Amino acid sequence: MMQDENSRAEIWYNTPAQDQDVVVSTRVRLARNLASFPFPLNSKSDEFDRVQNIVFDAFSKFNHPDNYQIMALKNLDTNGEKILGERGLFDGTSGTGLITTLDGISACIVNDCDHVRISSFAPGLELEKAYERAEDIDNQMQQFVQFAASRDFGYLTSSVFNAGSGMKTSLRLHLPSLSFSGEIRDVVKQVYEKNYTFADCYGVGSFFNSALGAYYQVSSISSMAGSEIDQLASMSAVGKFICDLERKKRAEYADNKPTVVHNIVVRAYSLAKFTILLELRDCIDIISCLKWGLDLGFIAGVEDYELNSLLYRVQPGHLGYLLKTNDFNFEEDVENDAQLKENRLRAIILKSTVEKISFVS
Repeated sequence: MMQDENSRAEIWYNTPAQDQDVVVSTRVRLARNLASFPFPLNSKSDEFDRVQNIVFDAFSKFNHPDNYQIMALKNLDTNGEKILGERGLFDGTSGTGLITTLDGISACIVNDCDHVRISSFAPGLELEKAYERAEDIDNQMQQFVQFAASRDFGYLTSSVFNAGSGMKTSLRLHLPSLSFSGEIRDVVKQVYEKNYTFADCYGVGSFFNSALGAYYQVSSISSMAGSEIDQLASMSAVGKFICDLERKKRAEYADNKPTVVHNIVVRAYSLAKFTILLELRDCIDIISCLKWGLDLGFIAGVEDYELNSLLYRVQPGHLGYLLKTNDFNFEEDVENDAQLKENRLRAIILKSTVEKISFVS
């Protein structure tokens, strides 16, 4: 039987939260640098080692050190890098060390653009919860590590945009109604006017004439726009503003074009249920369409968080982990082809979720 680590309830992205019909997840990141050390861009190898040792030692003295996994990134294999990247913990470009909580909610990367970058995640629109987790790590670290700061500029960082609170926030959003209608362009403009960036999560798609699967990420630009509380409130307001726009447009489709959208959902359901091999891009589009149908009230039997969690579970790194740790009986012409095995397993995982779906009459 397949042992899927992502099916466990304690995985943060597989739990219910508020506003999950629009907001897939929340991230809060804190940038810090150790006093008396140059920024990583100007550091030498021995300074990288010293900083990493100081940070690792600090975590070993936390209240519950067994809740953290400490690793040197040079010891991480390729598939491990993929999994961490898919979960937003590591982008694979820089850093020498990584500390993660066992539940995967929080992480601290060492010697990236800054000496320390603490990230914390939450499902849905849960900025306060994500911040509290990151703040707890930050507070514990400051018992053992002196961070570079000044009265005039706050925390000192390698980029002026990260100085001040050192905090950046971001939201991952699902906006199929605004994308399908073409109104997403106006939303992008309004978000930029509020001093936030707006980007696609998985690249450019074709079905929604916008981002693949209509998944986007809204991120803060500067860490100097007020206190942490001010910045959290501002991002929360932006998130709720976008939620309202998407829900209003969704209601218009439900009232005025139900057949058009219903057809899109039925096609996605059919592909998910009967396809044998499934590439990642197609899978993201299918998940998006099914989620749209769920939030429109066309289908039942699954929850938003289950479909959101699929976005992680069907990624190459996570599938690679399953292929290494489980025995599968693939078709003869699939067994010896790594890409076909990945596509086959992706189809199996998606189908297992879709089998619970029923259409609302």
